[in-house]
Amino acid sequence: MEFEYINNPELPTINPNFEGNKFANNRFYNQKPRKQPGFKDAIQWKKEGNPQRLEKKNDKFRLKLIHNNDFATKTEDMIVWLGHASFFIRLNGVNFLTDPCLGNIFTLRRMVGIPCNYASLAPLDFIVYSHGHRDHLDFPSLKKVVRHNPETPFLTPLKIGGLIKNKFPNAIIQEAGWYQQFTMVEKVKVSFLPSIHWNRRNINDFNWELWGSYMFEANGKKIYFGGDSAYGEHYKEIKNVLGEPDIAILGVGAYKPKVIMQSSHTSPQEAVQAFNDLGAKTFIPMHYGTYDLSDEPISEPINILKKLEDSGKLNGKLANLAVGEEFVF
Repeated sequence: MEFEYINNPELPTINPNFEGNKFANNRFYNQKPRKQPGFKDAIQWKKEGNPQRLEKKNDKFRLKLIHNNDFATKTEDMIVWLGHASFFIRLNGVNFLTDPCLGNIFTLRRMVGIPCNYASLAPLDFIVYSHGHRDHLDFPSLKKVVRHNPETPFLTPLKIGGLIKNKFPNAIIQEAGWYQQFTMVEKVKVSFLPSIHWNRRNINDFNWELWGSYMFEANGKKIYFGGDSAYGEHYKEIKNVLGEPDIAILGVGAYKPKVIMQSSHTSPQEAVQAFNDLGAKTFIPMHYGTYDLSDEPISEPINILKKLEDSGKLNGKLANLAVGEEFVF
């Protein structure tokens, strides 16, 4: 297959060794070929069932919820988890909201409430998306966010802007390819970075839009937001290009069955390895406990992370946030 290597020609590239995102037949591709689960894998999964079915059924764990309608109007730099991959991040006085998905998704019920009302998610300076899956780019949630932030611009991967423009024709959007820096943000350096994932919202639109991760930098602090990703060499590469982040926000859920999920998400063990590869200091876990997306019991990811920290496998500190908790740095 013959690839184009594309990016946003209006943005600076921060990795001179990266030639652009692989693109062919209207599809994006990961940096390296990755075995994707196929029909036979799905049949095997359905046939074998979930060996942890009863354990999962009896798991009564729920994320702690702290009601908080004040964080957006405070002045301290902070991170607030809103559930799943949705975070309020303030760095150098700039307010970011990542992947706002704050309600039910069709028949998929949210298992923890949201910590604030939508009016409290203002003022926002930027709305940030890692990719277009419906548990990240949720238009019912976005409609409510935009109602209180009608002029807030978006930072997105390549071609995600078209999805947003279909719903919000007047939206201000800047798209980036991997290893590009957004120029719309003045007080914070925001870089768009690789991940190993995929994208689809409907039957035929496989990988029409890009996916990725982010680094936010200001005042000598770096925050890495990992989006959705399988484990890979890109974590070491990101550290080599941008240095070690102070805080790494990484997904730890939706990893079973392995044959289906390993090509898209990290298990807790893989997430710890990714954290160590990045050389980060503080680990904030996400992408668990909010929606039931996979076979593992809901409490398993955080229980494994705590054991890994206790056994010295985590080269840093675990910040096990409640939903709505302010992590001030």
